[in-house]
Amino acid sequence: MNGEEEFFDAVTGFEFDNSSGEFSEANKITGMIDLDTSKSTRSGKSGERSPQENGIQKHRTALPAPMFTRSDFSVWSILKKCIGLELSKITMPIAFNEPLSFLQRITEYMEHVRLIHRASRQLQPLERMQSVAAFAVSAVASQWERTGKPFNPLLGETYELIREDLGFRFISEQVSHHPPISAFYSEGLSQDFMFHGSIYPKLKFWGKSVEAEPRGTITLELLKHNEAYTWTNPTCCVHNVILGQLWIEQYGTVEILNHRTGDKCVLNFKPCGLFGKELHRVEGYIQDKNKKKLFMIYGKWTECLWGIDPGSYESFKKHERRGDHPRKPRLDDGPEKADSDITGDVADDVPVAQETVQVIPGSKLLWRINSRPPNSAQMYNFTSFTVSLNELESGMEKTLPPTDCRLRPDIRGMENGNMDLASQEKERLEEKQREARRERAKEEAEWRTRWFYPGNNPYTGTPDWLYAGDYFERNFSDCPDIY
Repeated sequence: MNGEEEFFDAVTGFEFDNSSGEFSEANKITGMIDLDTSKSTRSGKSGERSPQENGIQKHRTALPAPMFTRSDFSVWSILKKCIGLELSKITMPIAFNEPLSFLQRITEYMEHVRLIHRASRQLQPLERMQSVAAFAVSAVASQWERTGKPFNPLLGETYELIREDLGFRFISEQVSHHPPISAFYSEGLSQDFMFHGSIYPKLKFWGKSVEAEPRGTITLELLKHNEAYTWTNPTCCVHNVILGQLWIEQYGTVEILNHRTGDKCVLNFKPCGLFGKELHRVEGYIQDKNKKKLFMIYGKWTECLWGIDPGSYESFKKHERRGDHPRKPRLDDGPEKADSDITGDVADDVPVAQETVQVIPGSKLLWRINSRPPNSAQMYNFTSFTVSLNELESGMEKTLPPTDCRLRPDIRGMENGNMDLASQEKERLEEKQREARRERAKEEAEWRTRWFYPGNNPYTGTPDWLYAGDYFERNFSDCPDIY
């Protein structure tokens, strides 16, 4: 098969999410819904939304079928010839997927959207940056323990999500097939923010691990304050993809810039280290345009984020180095999850999670992760928010464009536990996309994106995909037939 004939099922992300404490908007959702509309016994008119309780729309809390075991599949048989190569050209069997498209995976950034709303309400730039920093960390929190890969979106695939209870609407589109690029745009329903960007991570296989290098700029605009913040996500690495227990770390420096004030937040996602002491830890600071430190930030991207003034932080660290401080009791709720040790000739040892975040007296809680549902382990380690993403309510297919992820038969088949159907549909969709590409080549026609267009980020000047508008006018007559 030559390059033109290939269908690249890119490994577009390995992500997870641990949980503890704090009120969650997702905790309000209740009810189990069968997503197979052909079997649904729910009644309702075309386009009718699910039942509401006290004015809040209810969402499902479980998938139609539990997660299957991957024990009978060998990743090594697929990856052993790919050491050091980029993974965008490696086709992975459906056994390693989770029943979501990568477009839906991106939507998980919005689980903690309350942090954006909070930033918009705050009067001081320093307080706004604290909330924006917390949101940037929370955006990767859903990756904890998420070892399945999402389905690679088909060219032209879209996903929309409107959450009136959380105050936002979201649209994304797969704008490029190779390299795979996903563009997204979200806005507050009360016109308090716009959140947008394009994502195209570069992945490489290193024998024992897969590393995802972030590409693409993320932009948050707080409209009431005429402020724009930009940043790029940290690097994600999945260990023991061949043998042993999978575990994930995030590392690298994330810089969040307020383009109006010149304030910058520098967050260091720490690598695990030899003894796992730094596993999941995040440390950083907020500085003004003159590089004066205004605020210190610390915590774990799997748990919580705290902040304190620089003087108190340095004083505590100074005494800690001298051994003057007794160990402080943990202030956050819930037991710490510890990974079991794995030893062997091939597998990397799984680091044992250290004690939870040691809270410095006088610290301010910036964010705490949402609690996971008790059945999360049987649902690909999804959060409550994630469980609802592929929900297809009765009549919704008549209001969605034909390109929406919820209508993909391979993802739907996997979600319903029908792996044979899911594999067959995946192969059919791949061949359909290859044939469409051949037809465009014959006609010398270029693919035309529908909702986004290539341009430059208005704040950084770097290449980006920008929202063209009009999606929510719902004129879907010229959408492509990709399923």
